[in-house]
Amino acid sequence: MRDLVTEAQEVAAAAHQGQVDKNGSPYIGHPGRVAGHVPRHAAPEDLEAAQAVAWLHDVVEDTPVTLADLARQFPSEVVAAVDAMTKRADEDPDAYYLRVGANRIARAVKQADLDDNTDPARTAQLDPATRQRLAEKYEHARSVLAGH
Repeated sequence: MRDLVTEAQEVAAAAHQGQVDKNGSPYIGHPGRVAGHVPRHAAPEDLEAAQAVAWLHDVVEDTPVTLADLARQFPSEVVAAVDAMTKRADEDPDAYYLRVGANRIARAVKQADLDDNTDPARTAQLDPATRQRLAEKYEHARSVLAGH
């Protein structure tokens, strides 16, 4: 039987096939890095689920994969955390961060996501205005998440 993290990695790799990030690198590198940051944020009992969610955290938002698709393959706690991390159309950012913060697995994965999004080696490749705008956005996200 395949483990949960490997299953999530395979689903994410297939879903994000051909997608690239802002720097032109394969997008799948982002969920992989987020999964690598997860151990710093997730409770030991949540680690496997959180790493699976890290791989899957953008598939519903950025690919044709649906929550129903994930529900056929993954435990409800994984699907619920992916759902919590999936932004809704026209959603207020604070409402989004509060929803993420209310789910302990999603909160750990979002913190790992913010770690990757604020990595100095990656942000150094952005123009100064974008770097500043994103720094403020991510600092605000961390402060709202810290309220949980």
